[in-house]
Amino acid sequence: MNVVLEINNLCKNYHDFSLQHINMTLEKGTLTGFIGPNGAGKTTTIKSILGMIKPDEGKITVLGLDSVRSDLEIKSKLGVVLDDGHFYEDLTLRKMTRLIAPMYSTWDDHAYQIYMNKFDLPEDQKIKHLSRGMRMKYALVLALSHGADLFILDEPTSGLDPLVRNELIDILKEIVLTDNKTVLMSTHITSDLDKIADYLFFIFNGKIILHGQKDEIKDQHAIVKGDPAALLPDYENYFVGLNKSTYGFEGLTDNKATLKKVLPNKTVYEVPSIEDILSYYARRQQ
Repeated sequence: MNVVLEINNLCKNYHDFSLQHINMTLEKGTLTGFIGPNGAGKTTTIKSILGMIKPDEGKITVLGLDSVRSDLEIKSKLGVVLDDGHFYEDLTLRKMTRLIAPMYSTWDDHAYQIYMNKFDLPEDQKIKHLSRGMRMKYALVLALSHGADLFILDEPTSGLDPLVRNELIDILKEIVLTDNKTVLMSTHITSDLDKIADYLFFIFNGKIILHGQKDEIKDQHAIVKGDPAALLPDYENYFVGLNKSTYGFEGLTDNKATLKKVLPNKTVYEVPSIEDILSYYARRQQ
């Protein structure tokens, strides 16, 4: 296993929030979805990886380097796309690039021009006139042009219309599959991750409540619907969450194999979306 990012026992305490013992490992050539509701701890974790805040406990290793001792070397290998942006609004893309390119010894002008053309970005346009989707693509161009190995994206598709979101998703697929890069994507738009994620980490109230390979998580779980009369009290233990009425029940199970043995054949089992799984687990934590 070629580990690109490893987080061990990360903790950060604020007066009204605590990030509690976060552990995470990312393998080369994968896209990991980091999901949870707003305020769950996604941005705090990312800012800890980037050295923007100092954790109270824990260790972060990026590309085999200690995040504290090798901060500058690590930053040269990262491609970062933050939700709040980090560009000078009154500069054109060309002038912004001229400021950024000298910071990287690995900068590749040829690659930069290829990606600018590929993503149809106008170099003479001022950043303040760019759409949000174009800003996201420009940030990805910069990362690709200096040969970043790890891409860290904080809500990259938030606020984008569906067509632009799909275009950005296709770009991320290509980065991982063609260029063998590694992506950590923090988002609350879980439908995007249904399409592209290899691994998932669910965070809620500062804790990782579920993690693993996306397909394995979805295969392990099921949305179950049926007659409430068939639900004996012991069967409810096989559900992460359950909603019952006189007309029927619906719930999420993490043990569908057992339920299929004990519930009637007319019970319905559906493949859950990532949003379904997150919603049920979040409710169980409340």
